[in-house]
Amino acid sequence: MPPNAAPTPRPRLPRAIWALGVVSLLMDVSSEMIHGLMPGFLVTTLGASALSVGLIEGVGEATAAVTKLFSGVLSDRSGRRKPLTVLGYGLAVLSKPLFALAPAVGWVLGARVTDRVGKGIRGAPRDALVGDLAPPGMKGAAYGLRQSLDNVGAFVGPLLAMLLMARLADDYRAIFWVSVVPGALAVLVLVLAVREPPRSHTAPAPFPLDRTLLVRLGRRFWLVVVLGSLMTLARFSEAFVILRSQERGLALALAPVVLVVIHVVSSLSSYPVGVLSDRLGRRGLLALGFGMLAAADAVLACALDSATALLGAALWGLHLGMTQGLLAALVAETAPADTRATAFGVFNLTTGLTLLLASLLAGGLWEWAGPVATFWCSAALAAVGALAFYALTRDEGEPAAA
Repeated sequence: MPPNAAPTPRPRLPRAIWALGVVSLLMDVSSEMIHGLMPGFLVTTLGASALSVGLIEGVGEATAAVTKLFSGVLSDRSGRRKPLTVLGYGLAVLSKPLFALAPAVGWVLGARVTDRVGKGIRGAPRDALVGDLAPPGMKGAAYGLRQSLDNVGAFVGPLLAMLLMARLADDYRAIFWVSVVPGALAVLVLVLAVREPPRSHTAPAPFPLDRTLLVRLGRRFWLVVVLGSLMTLARFSEAFVILRSQERGLALALAPVVLVVIHVVSSLSSYPVGVLSDRLGRRGLLALGFGMLAAADAVLACALDSATALLGAALWGLHLGMTQGLLAALVAETAPADTRATAFGVFNLTTGLTLLLASLLAGGLWEWAGPVATFWCSAALAAVGALAFYALTRDEGEPAAA
C-alpha cells in the first residue's frame, strides 16, 4: 500500500441490524416485565408448585422451538424473512393481556404457549435475516450486537416491573397490562425501520425432515447442534434461579432483580465476545462459557444468602453472554445461505426440546431432592458437556471458520 494511502475502513454493521436489535430490546422489555414476576405470581397468587413452574417454562420453550422449525422452512421456501418476523412479534403482543386476565395456572400455560408460538414464528426468520444483512467476517459482531441489545431489554423489563410493583402495591395484573406498550412499539419499529435485502431466486427448500436437506446441512452444522444441545441440557430456565434467590431471602417484590443481574452481565459481554470471536475464533470462548455455567451452578448450590445467589446469577449471565451469540453465528456460518432459516429452525427445535427436558428435570429434582441437588446436577452436566465438546471438536479445530 502506498505510504500516503489511507487504511481501508472496517465495514460497519447496517442500520437494519441495529433496528432489529432495538426491536428485540423493546419486546424483551415487554416479555421480561412478565417473566420476572411470573414465578412469584404462579406460586403466591395462583398456588402453583415448582414442578408446575418448570412445566410451564419447558412447554413454552418447546412450543417455540417446534414453531421455529416450520417458520424457518416457510421463510426459505418463500424467500422472505420480514413478513413472518412481523407476524411473530405481533402475536407475542396479543398474548400479553392473557397473562393479566389469567384466573388459574392453566390459563397462564395457554398465554405462555401463545407468546412462545409468536417467538417461534419470528425466531428463525429474524436470525436468518441478521445473517443475510451482516457484512462478510462480521457475523459474530452482528449476532453479538443483537443479543446485547436483546439483553438490555431483558434487564430494563425487570427494573420497570420492580418500580411498578412498588408504585402499584404489588398488583401483578396491572403490570402485565403495562407490558403491552413496549411490545407494540417493537412491532412499529420493525415495520418502519427494517428492510430485508433482495435475495436471488432459489429452488424451494425441501421438507425439513427430508434426508437430502439433513445431509446438505453438513457435518459442521450438526456439530453445532450437538454442542447447543449439550449446553441447553445443563441450563434450565432462569425461573429456578429466581426461586433459589427468594429461598435465600430475596423479597418477592425484588424477584426481578435476578433477571436484571443476569441480563446486565449478558448484555455487557455479548457484543465484545462476538467481536473477539471474529478475530480469535469461537472454540475457546464457548468452552469457557461451559465453565461459567458450572461456576454459576456451584455458587447457587452453596449460597447461604441472597447476595451470594445474585453472584451466581451474575455468572449465569456471563455464561449466556459468552455462548448465545456465538452459537447463532456458528449456525449462520455452517449452514448454506439458501437454507439458513431452516437451519436455525432445526437448531432451535433441538435445543428447545432439550430445554423442556432440562426444565422438567430441574422441577422434579427441586421437588424431590431440593434446590442444592438441582444446581449440583446442572454443574455436573456442564462439566460433562465441556469434556464432550472438546472430544467432539478435537479433530475439527474451530467448529466454523472465524
